[in-house]
Amino acid sequence: MVSNTTWLRYLARRFEYSLALSYKSYENGKISNREVGDNFWKTFFQGKLTFLHWNKGEEMAPTIAPEGGTLLVRKLPDADPQRVFVGDVVVMKDPEKSDSYLVRRLAAIEGYEMVSKDEKDEPFVLEKDQCWVLADNDKLKPKEAKDSRFFGPVSMNDIIGRVLYCLRTAVDHGPIQNSQFSMQKDLPVLEVELDVDEMAKNHKA
Repeated sequence: MVSNTTWLRYLARRFEYSLALSYKSYENGKISNREVGDNFWKTFFQGKLTFLHWNKGEEMAPTIAPEGGTLLVRKLPDADPQRVFVGDVVVMKDPEKSDSYLVRRLAAIEGYEMVSKDEKDEPFVLEKDQCWVLADNDKLKPKEAKDSRFFGPVSMNDIIGRVLYCLRTAVDHGPIQNSQFSMQKDLPVLEVELDVDEMAKNHKA
């Protein structure tokens, strides 16, 4: 049973998301000044703050099993340093295939100095809106891990969501370890929108 306090916190998250999404649509010229209000309320009352995503592969082991997992992902209207944080597991567009998605952990954001273990590589600082993502499986080589060690920095705009929960099997599931700040912010969303039965129905294993 979800408490009244949790519901209020959840509605606050819906308000923030609807406002950010409507403002973004207005800024991008997708809606007019008059349509902002209607767009906000439509977003606020319809749909969820999360979606399900299937992920398979050894890149994120042991966080996500190589055999695959159904993920509950929180939508992000904009991935900026105020909404997504170092330590978060994110869903992002594949830099090499625009119609595919990768799940990786955010390791650094704009302003971070990146220093290579290889002395031949010059240190550099991540520029505005850039980030560095890594696979959790540190046994993989950069090319196998398919992360920033292989394809370099990526745009924060390529991040579409943060992974909250992983269902590996009907009896093996649980929340994803993200940054402490994100886990605190996402808790009401997880408590209201998590439906393990629905995740199990959509599970491909």
